[in-house]
Amino acid sequence: MEYLDYNAPVILSFFFISLIVLIINKITNDKANKLLFSNYRSSIFSPLTYIRMFTHIFGHQNWSHFMNNFLLILLVGPMMEEKYGSINILIMILITAGLTGLLNMILSRNRITGASGIVFMLIVISSFVNISNGKIPLTLILVFIFYIINEILSGIFKKDNVSHFAHIVGAICGVIFGFYFK
Repeated sequence: MEYLDYNAPVILSFFFISLIVLIINKITNDKANKLLFSNYRSSIFSPLTYIRMFTHIFGHQNWSHFMNNFLLILLVGPMMEEKYGSINILIMILITAGLTGLLNMILSRNRITGASGIVFMLIVISSFVNISNGKIPLTLILVFIFYIINEILSGIFKKDNVSHFAHIVGAICGVIFGFYFK
């Protein structure tokens, strides 16, 4: 074990917590996600409402959903954690999760679960790594434009269980964090 390096503590902890939640959710036949690891409109008097605003990022519907999110998080996240620091990445994840949860409860009747908003926040802030001398990289603009257009069109025309709304919120958070931490 001396050859292993827990090189990105926030990203790796996020991965392991989500993996454990995935296993628990499978054992409980989706009851864990419905109770704790999904976000949906519910009573403002229930303490779980506020907990789920943040914990929905740990829940995933199945192995494929988990794998798709964490392949990207494990690819981009450690570099962003090294660049911005563990505390800042944790703050970015918590703000993105909380904002996504709050806006979902206010604006939607859908139940969301998963870390895709975090994925897109990380992808967008990774584009800021190349900003120098006050110049915005064309790649950042292109990624953001293509991404937003795709998510809007997918949200309008596709009838799937994907929270395109969470993707857009994550991307917008990534832009805000990218400029803020630059």
